[in-house]
Amino acid sequence: MGSIINDNGSLPILINGTRDHVHVLCVMSKNIALAKLIEEIKRHSSRWIKTIGPYYKQFSWQGGYSGFSVSQSLHDKTKQYIANQEEHHKKITFKEELGIFLKEYGIEYDERYLWTD
Repeated sequence: MGSIINDNGSLPILINGTRDHVHVLCVMSKNIALAKLIEEIKRHSSRWIKTIGPYYKQFSWQGGYSGFSVSQSLHDKTKQYIANQEEHHKKITFKEELGIFLKEYGIEYDERYLWTD
């Protein structure tokens, strides 16, 4: 994923996740839209993972994504959060956490379209 981000003129800082999601902290190029960068990451990483073994032949990313900007003052805190995903999600699921985050920041959403499971 880091190479894909680099190939699209952006700078990967930290990438980590768990079995059901991935977090990417990067400095995005001003020459690419977030949707296009996510599309490139998903497309190329999906192609790659299918080459590593039969278990992954049916791998696919979910249709959606979330993207958030992070101020410089929260850079270190965000890196720590991403680095500790496995431990963090022993306490709260990603689904629960995203719902709390969206409500806390007043982001309207329809639960029917938030999850594809």
